[in-house]
Amino acid sequence: MSTNRIVVVGASLAGGRAAETLRRQGWEGEIVLVGEEPHRPYDRPPLSKKFLRGQVAEEKLALRPLAHYERLKIELELGARATSLDPSARTITLESGRRIGWDQLIIATGGHVRRLTCPGATLEGVHYVRTIEDARTLREELRAGRRAVVIGAGVIGCEVAASCREEGVAVTMIEAAPLPLLRAFGPEVGRIYADVHRGHGVDLRCGTGVERLVGERRVEAVITSAGERVECDFVVVGIGITPAVQWLEGAGIALDGHVVVDEHMQTSIAGVYAVGDVARAWDRRLGRRVCVESIDNAQTQAVVAATRAVGKDAAHATVPFFWSDQYDLKLQSVGHVGDFDRVVVRGSIEERAFVAFHLEQGVLRFAIGVNRLQELGATKKLIAAGASVPDAVLADADASLAEWVPKAT
Repeated sequence: MSTNRIVVVGASLAGGRAAETLRRQGWEGEIVLVGEEPHRPYDRPPLSKKFLRGQVAEEKLALRPLAHYERLKIELELGARATSLDPSARTITLESGRRIGWDQLIIATGGHVRRLTCPGATLEGVHYVRTIEDARTLREELRAGRRAVVIGAGVIGCEVAASCREEGVAVTMIEAAPLPLLRAFGPEVGRIYADVHRGHGVDLRCGTGVERLVGERRVEAVITSAGERVECDFVVVGIGITPAVQWLEGAGIALDGHVVVDEHMQTSIAGVYAVGDVARAWDRRLGRRVCVESIDNAQTQAVVAATRAVGKDAAHATVPFFWSDQYDLKLQSVGHVGDFDRVVVRGSIEERAFVAFHLEQGVLRFAIGVNRLQELGATKKLIAAGASVPDAVLADADASLAEWVPKAT
C-alpha cells in the first residue's frame, strides 16, 4: 500500500541534505528523517578541532535551525535507532518497536567508531570522537588531563593530537603504519605530517601497535606491541569506522561490509537508496565500487539519491574532495589516492607549500595540496575529465592549469 512517504534513515549531513533535496525537487508527500542521535543534523569536522578546544559552542554545530525543517515539512524522528528493514512490507522498525512505512527509502546511517578489542579497552578514560557527546566528554578531559595517548594517526587521530598539543596536553601518538595519514594521502604527506607533529612536541611512534591498556578502574598507561609502557591520563582512539549496516542484515539487500549501490545510489532493492559513509558506490572512472568517507561525497550522493527517489535522472560522478586543518597547515585533496606511477610536485615540499599530482600512465588521478590550494579547483576538473597534462606544466608554478581543462562540447 502506498504511503506517499519517503523515509531517510540517518540524521547525518547526508541524511539532512537528502531530505532537503527531496522537497526542493518537488516531492509533495511526507518526508521523515530518522536519527539515532538526539540531535538534528550537525557539522562533525569541528568535533576534533574547534569544538574540542572550546572555540565553537555546541549550539553552533547544527547545520540548520529547527524552523528550517518545519518550513520544509520534514518530520524529525530523533533519538530513534532503526533496527530492521522489511522490503516486502516496505517498513522499517525502530528500537521502540514503532514501524514506519515508506514508498522510497534513503539509507544514510554512516558508521560507528571501530573500537579497540585489546585488554583494558573498556577502562574509564578511553575515548572516541564521532558524536557531540563523545567530543563533549573528551573536552572535559583536555581541561583536566596533562598526558594523552592517541591511538591511530589517521585524520581524526592527527587532528585530535594537534588540538591536544595546542591546549598544552602532552601527546604520544601510536600508529601501526610507518607514517601518519599514509592510507588517506600517501607517503609524501605522511612524512611531512610526521615532522610537523614531532616539531609540535608529539611523541610519534609509528610501526607499532597496542598490546593492552592498564589501570585499576581508569586507564593509567598503554603497553605497545614493542613492550613499551606509556603513562597517560586519558586515551583517544581513532582507528576508523564500521559502516552501520547491522540493522540491514537479513533484509535481502546486497552488502559487502557497506551497502552496495550503483552510480544512481540505487541498492539491490528497488526504491531503496544508500549514501555517504555507509555506501559503496560504482565509480565509472575507476571501473569499480568505492567508499569515500568525506563530507563532500556524502552531500553529492545525497542529492543524487533524492533526485532519483522523486523520479528524476541523476548519477554520481563527482571527484572526491577532502580537507584537514592541523596546526598552521591546511590540507586539501581531490581524486582517489591509489595506484600511480609517478608524482609531480608544484611548489616546495621543504617549505610545506605545494601540490603533489599523482599520475597513472600520464592521466591525472589524485592531487593533494598543503598550504597551496589555489590550483585544486582546476585540478578537480582535470581529474573529472580524465585529462593528461604535461609534467612540465604541472610542475610550473606560473602555468595555468585551467587552460588545460577540456572545453565542454
